[in-house]
Amino acid sequence: MQPINTIHLKTFSDLGVSEKFIKALLEINIITPTEIQEKAIPFLIEKGTDFIGQAQTGTGKTAAYGLPVLQAINPDKPNIQALILSPTRELGQQIAKQLFKFTKYIPKKIFIESVYGGAHIEEQISSLRRPTHIVVATPGRLVDLLERKAIDLSFIKTIILDEADEMLSMGFKKELDNILKFTAGKRHTWLFSATMPPEIKKIISGYMSPNVLKIEVNKNDITNRDIEHKFLVCTNEEKPEVLFQFIQSQGANRGLIFCRTKAEVQSVSKKLIGRKINTDALHGDMLQKERDKVMRAFKNSKLQILVATDLAARGIDVRELAFVVHYQLPEKTEYYTHRSGRTGRAGNKGFSLSMISSKEQSELRNLERELGIKIKEIHK
Repeated sequence: MQPINTIHLKTFSDLGVSEKFIKALLEINIITPTEIQEKAIPFLIEKGTDFIGQAQTGTGKTAAYGLPVLQAINPDKPNIQALILSPTRELGQQIAKQLFKFTKYIPKKIFIESVYGGAHIEEQISSLRRPTHIVVATPGRLVDLLERKAIDLSFIKTIILDEADEMLSMGFKKELDNILKFTAGKRHTWLFSATMPPEIKKIISGYMSPNVLKIEVNKNDITNRDIEHKFLVCTNEEKPEVLFQFIQSQGANRGLIFCRTKAEVQSVSKKLIGRKINTDALHGDMLQKERDKVMRAFKNSKLQILVATDLAARGIDVRELAFVVHYQLPEKTEYYTHRSGRTGRAGNKGFSLSMISSKEQSELRNLERELGIKIKEIHK
């Protein structure tokens, strides 16, 4: 892989972003490029060849790939020129909405469609018959559309894998292989991921150029600067009361509580509701319309607390969350990264609290070593 020179650029204009997009960025209060944007945008605009960006959730990845991909679109051609793959419907919708905001002042419209499971496929097929330049898709729904020959990817120049590690942890390896094989040829692949597990490395070696450019936003800097990591030792019997006292100490601050299982999510949310805390639950067995309703309430600040499993919380992008609580430690190291990354976003400070038994302290130390962070103890 090629090395990259780290040049500190301070404005989007310096990065090569067109003025027509900068006007829209200013309007939505995106003024100073983040580190991933500074490092990625100039290369993606000038070269646009295979690229790997390793950066945490909340570091501005959507603009890092979104602005270059929009700048490369030819709006005079009605074909799909770029494909963005996302692990969840929620994240896919957010990406499409963000790209649409970036295009507010361009002279000729760029059409973006979002396709995902849990919605009528016939309606999505109908939308794709209109001129479409960029498709944002979940892997499962895209495979369905390809099998029905309802989407034409023969003109695409770029595939973007956003939150690639999340897609693999959700079991989309087979779908990603199918999509990458189907589109192999002249397209370039831009891969963004918070972590680099072995499955990601297989995708890189199997489908990307050996000269792929890789950049990494220093995860230690992000974690240590923006998120304070603490842990608290208590028994399972003490946990509900300790959690309640912690939430009370946070006043009106909003946060996410993570559990490993659906049963634990339901139990914790029920107890908090019983203590008159504005709470709801999010887990994988819920119908899509139920999940959408809960997410709308959380995003609109009608809920103070959301209790969720790791998979159900994929794609949650709610700004100004003050804290994340690991009611149960995650099954995988990368889950801790994704959980904690829901707080401390967009330059705000965050707080990540792990509630553990005395036996789990060694597990926590392993997390510290693997992630290069310090998790300090607080007492009840």
